[in-house]
Amino acid sequence: MNTILEIRNINKSFYQKSALTNLSLKVQKGEIFGVMGPNGAGKTTLIRIINRIFSPDSGSVRFDGNLMVDRDLYHIGYLPEERGLYRNMTVEAQALFLARIRGLSKSDAKVKIDYWFDRFDINDWRKKRIEELSKGMAQKVQFICAVLHEPKLLILDEPFSGFDPVNVELIKQELSEMRAAGKTIMLSTHNMKSVEEICDRAVLIDKSKKIAEGSISELQDAQKSGLHAIRFQGNMIAFVNALWTGFEVEDKITLGDNRFEVHLSMRGESTFEDLLKVLIGHVKIEAAWEMRPSMQDVFIQLVQPNN
Repeated sequence: MNTILEIRNINKSFYQKSALTNLSLKVQKGEIFGVMGPNGAGKTTLIRIINRIFSPDSGSVRFDGNLMVDRDLYHIGYLPEERGLYRNMTVEAQALFLARIRGLSKSDAKVKIDYWFDRFDINDWRKKRIEELSKGMAQKVQFICAVLHEPKLLILDEPFSGFDPVNVELIKQELSEMRAAGKTIMLSTHNMKSVEEICDRAVLIDKSKKIAEGSISELQDAQKSGLHAIRFQGNMIAFVNALWTGFEVEDKITLGDNRFEVHLSMRGESTFEDLLKVLIGHVKIEAAWEMRPSMQDVFIQLVQPNN
C-alpha cells in the first residue's frame, strides 16, 4: 500500500506545555486508521495540524507524497468534534455552502447533495434550519457535508458521539463501503469497540507522545496474557485430572448444567494442541480459543503505566 499521509517528527506546544512531542506516523491509502488516546493526549491537536488549522512548531506533514499545501485540503474531508454548523442556515444551504468551499461547482454540489440526502433519508429536512434539527439529525448533515466532495482522506473526530446505536451502525457501514472504494479514513474516537471492529491499523497517543502503532492484531498480540480458554460440558474434577503439569488453571467460570469455562496458562513447551489432546475423551469440549485482549484492554494496559 502507498502512504497517503505521513507525519514526520511533529512538535507542538501551547503556552510552554507540549501538545505533541516528536510524533511520527504513516496512514496508508485505502485503510481505516484509528487515533486513540485519553483526553488531552494530543489527538485533536494532531488532526488540526493535518487540516492546517494549527501550524506545527517543527516537523512536517506530507500528503500523497509531497509536503502538504493549502490546496490539498480540497482532497480532505473533516468532521470536527465540535460540530459547528450555522444554526440559521437551512440544511440544503449549509451543505451547498460547505461543498463550494471544498471546490465543487454549484451543479456538481447539487448532484452530490441529492445523492447523499437520499442515501441518508433526509430529503424532508432540506428546507429546515439547522437549529430545528435533533442532535442526531444535525450529526448526519455534518457527516454528509464532510464527504460531499468525495475526499481522498476523510478525518473524523469522535464521529459516533451523539448518534444512537442504529445510526452508529449506519456510519460504520458507510465507512466500510468508502474503504472498499479505495478511500482512506482517519478516525479519532474513545469508542474502542469501533476501533476493533472497523480499523485496520491504529496509533495510541498519551501525554503528547506516540506509545504504540500497528495493525489491530499486532497491538492486541503485544498485550496478550498467554491465556487460553476452554468451554466444556462435563465434570470439573475429570477436567482437572486430565491436565498434566504443562497447564495451570488460572480462572474458572461455572455456567450451569455441568458446563464450565476455564482459563489456563501453558507451562514450558506445552502447546494449545497438547491441551486439546489431553482433554479429548474426558470432557465434551464446546469451544476453545486463545484469549486476546480487546482494544479496550490494550488501551488500559498501555495508558495506565504512564499515569
